[in-house]
Amino acid sequence: MKAFVSVLGKDKVGIIHEVTSVLSKNNVNILDINQTLIDDYFAMVMLVDLSKMQLEFKDLKTKLENKAAEIDVSIKVQREDIFNSMYKI
Repeated sequence: MKAFVSVLGKDKVGIIHEVTSVLSKNNVNILDINQTLIDDYFAMVMLVDLSKMQLEFKDLKTKLENKAAEIDVSIKVQREDIFNSMYKI
């Protein structure tokens, strides 16, 4: 299973490290990553592989939400199959 992870917030040192550390600790592999700065705002989207993850999807989502609150950014995670069904013509 794959998922998209999006991160938005005011730019600051360590955002990528903090988010990817949560993924790494839970055996989530980053397949693709794109990040940019728009003025003082940081935006990142990752495609991740969840197939070797040892916890439930909802638990990963909770961990990322907790990290988002800790570092004052917005983190959203959505399974690829749900994303595809939402945007399928």
